[in-house]
Amino acid sequence: MKLFCKTAFILIIFSFSIANSKAVPESFADLADKLMPSVVNISTTQTVRTTTNQFPFQFPPGSPFGEMFKDFERPTERKASSLGSGFIIDTKGTVITNNHVISGADDILVRVEDKEYKAKVIGADPYMDIAVLKMETKDQFKPVSFGDSDKARVGDWAVAIGNPFGLGGTVTAGIISARNRDINLTRYDDFIQTDASINQGNSGGPLFNLKGEVIGINTAIIAPGQSGSIGIGFAIPANAASNVIDQLINFGETKRGWLGVRIQEVTKEIAEVEKLKKPQGALVASVGENSPADKAGIKAGDIILNFDGKKIDTMRTLPKVVASTEVGKSVELKIWRNKKLLSKRLILGRLESSEEFKEKKSTIVKKEEDIESLKITVRELDKNDIISRNLNKKTTGAVITEISNRSPLANLIKVNDIIIEVQKTPIKTINDLKRIVNSIFRKGEKTLLLTVINQNNQRRYLGVKIN
Repeated sequence: MKLFCKTAFILIIFSFSIANSKAVPESFADLADKLMPSVVNISTTQTVRTTTNQFPFQFPPGSPFGEMFKDFERPTERKASSLGSGFIIDTKGTVITNNHVISGADDILVRVEDKEYKAKVIGADPYMDIAVLKMETKDQFKPVSFGDSDKARVGDWAVAIGNPFGLGGTVTAGIISARNRDINLTRYDDFIQTDASINQGNSGGPLFNLKGEVIGINTAIIAPGQSGSIGIGFAIPANAASNVIDQLINFGETKRGWLGVRIQEVTKEIAEVEKLKKPQGALVASVGENSPADKAGIKAGDIILNFDGKKIDTMRTLPKVVASTEVGKSVELKIWRNKKLLSKRLILGRLESSEEFKEKKSTIVKKEEDIESLKITVRELDKNDIISRNLNKKTTGAVITEISNRSPLANLIKVNDIIIEVQKTPIKTINDLKRIVNSIFRKGEKTLLLTVINQNNQRRYLGVKIN
């Protein structure tokens, strides 16, 4: 009798634990059927301009005749294409995707199930990598809605639908692996990490919860050696994205809050000197002249601990909180100065109207430079390239934009190949490339050894005769 009661008690406990746990989905089929009509494939075309020589010969690098005949080069154009994903948010055909999917595109086509539509850009934000498109049609569509990404927990199920490698309508499932990931892609990094398989072409596609709500926009992966998905993908949280999307729809641009300070991390040593209990807040390194912070009396050396009632745990928290706060709002700051807590109040400015923003925006324009000795034109590799091509985030180099027929590299490399090393010396900037190449020519060396990442993201060494 005692044995029976003990066994019964164990069975009751076991049954209770099952009843109070969330069941593992038997299938994602019903969810996929419901959501697939709202997920789109995006293809873009971009004009790439190069030059060709009408003569059947070429001059050696450095020859004075090269400049004489430069005027006879003919500009040529070719079309480059790329693929991505997106999702529909209203019945009229408004589509959300990543900015890097459509950046620089001449034409955008959106495929919804078995039909294709031309689309135009309503607004784009390279800083959070979001773009809003509108399909040019009067057809009606089935939209999806955003969920509360703040409620998404590590371990929750997540479903990604997209267009990896051009294979449209691909569904993958996994879990949320981590929250608040900062991978140094933007100043506003706050990614959801997932192990749901995401590959090239998934960019801009939705990450769903089991209710069928969008909780993230798939944006980047870590893929060592360009091996494809290894289960580490990143999505922009829906809550952060929604604010930007609303602004792009309403204004065609973003309106972010602006404080006007340059900040740095509060290290353990700085916290110790400043008599803080622990490293926290954002240390003001400098204050912009006539900025909201300057007018409020914020000084270099102050540590911002609280902004508009929100605790600033780390330096990276402040830009995200400021950017999401309404322009023109009166906000209170709690700062630590001379080992005392002070309060300051200011009227928040607009980042896009600031000199800081205008200066940074000008650097986004992809400046091209000629490498005369090699008869090529290059630009520096940027973060958009790293995201769109799924490169290692530490990759640096120069992207080839034009190749003359008179170049010693003609027929050996192609436009959009990336030079990452010369003579096995890393190339971090265009100036590095110029300096090393010019030095090789001055020394009269006969061979150039380039390390190149081609358009298939394959790394290869290339020996080039230059004399």
